[in-house]
This record gives sequence, C-alpha cells and structure tokens, in this order.
Amino acid sequence: MITENLKKVEENISRACLKAGRERSEVTLIAVSKTKPAEDIMEAYNAGIRDFGENKVQELVDKYEKLPKDIRWHMIGHLQKNKVKYIVDKAVLIHGVDSFGLAEEINKQAEKKNIKADILIEVNIAGEETKFGVRPEDTFELVQKVMELSYVNVKGLMCIAPYVVDPEQNRKFFQKMLKLDVDIMSKLCNNRTVDVMSMGMTGDYEVAIEEGATMVRVGTGIFGARDYKI
Repeated sequence: MITENLKKVEENISRACLKAGRERSEVTLIAVSKTKPAEDIMEAYNAGIRDFGENKVQELVDKYEKLPKDIRWHMIGHLQKNKVKYIVDKAVLIHGVDSFGLAEEINKQAEKKNIKADILIEVNIAGEETKFGVRPEDTFELVQKVMELSYVNVKGLMCIAPYVVDPEQNRKFFQKMLKLDVDIMSKLCNNRTVDVMSMGMTGDYEVAIEEGATMVRVGTGIFGARDYKI
C-alpha cells in the first residue's frame, strides 16, 4: 500500500510542478512518519524516500537510532526548549521555530556539539489561535535576529495551513506565504541560502506546490490513517 501511495503522490507532485512551470527537482517530499512503525518507514525507504518527518522528539530519537543513517530526519512538530538538546544533532532541519528564545536554545545546544543547526521560521499565516507560529508582520524581524546567531542557519519559512475539505481554500494562504517570502528575500538582498518554503500537507500539497512550496509534508497520503494509541 505504501509503495502504491507513494507512486500516486509522486504523480501528483510532478503534475503540480508541470502546471506551475517548475522542475520536479525543486520540491522535496517529506514523508511524515509520526506514529508509524519501522517497517512502514522501511517500505517508503526502499521505494526511494530519504526525507522523513517526526513531530515528537522521543519518536525521532528512537527511529534515528534504529533506522538507516542516510535518512534525513525533519523535526516538524512544536519543539520545547528543554528537548532541543536531544535532536539538535539528529534533525537535518527543524521546521517549527517561532520565537527567538527557542532559536537561542538551538544555538546554545548546537554550539555545544560544534555544529550548525538548520531551521525554518514558522509563520501562523492564517492567524489561528490554535496554531503556533510568528505573525506574518513580525516574521522579518525574527529572521533578522535569528540570523545573528552563530550556530543557527535560517533556511526559510514554514507554515501549517488550516484544515480544509477543499484545498483551494488554502491557496490564498500559500500565496500570502510566497509574498512574505519574496518580501523577506528582497530585504535580505536575495540571500540564496534562505530559500526553503515548507508548506502543504496531504490535503493541499498540490496547491502549495503551485504557489511555490519547496518542501511538502505528506503523512496519511503515504502511510494511511494514524494510530494514536501506540
């Protein structure tokens, strides 16, 4: 099932890229493997996937220890400061940084390990009270401050759009993210190291790609429904 699902997702990504006049190589597919067992991850791995996303620190650490070392783990969930030390050297990218305090802690822990941690600034693009993320109007100021830290690399922006039945309803938010990204890039004199746009999930990743996403996070579309009892 997972292999077949991946084929469908790949077809959808390629079609969305074609529609937007983009190269398929411009979009990274992150298979969101939270709550999924090692055998499911290995099926996706054997189908060619190397980027996997987890939203809980302990789950990421456990899987990091057990699974192939060429997997690129993405920390996509909200990260508490007291847990940064466990994943700062294991996650290839920390997606959900929404405060300078969290960035400072990542910087502190990265310095201890003498590494540079790649992060994304999370934007609450729809202004939802239930979501984490910095306000769009405060994003550039946070990017500027975080870029002054020595052991953190700001690679771009991330958002979690509202849950909707019709993905077209989220197009306006992805367009708003792209506009914000372009604005920040121009203020940074088009710094090409800040070029990641992580947006779009199972229900709306095709629309996100059409509007400029460079990373999409697909879970149930690959692995099926989650079992939160495990």
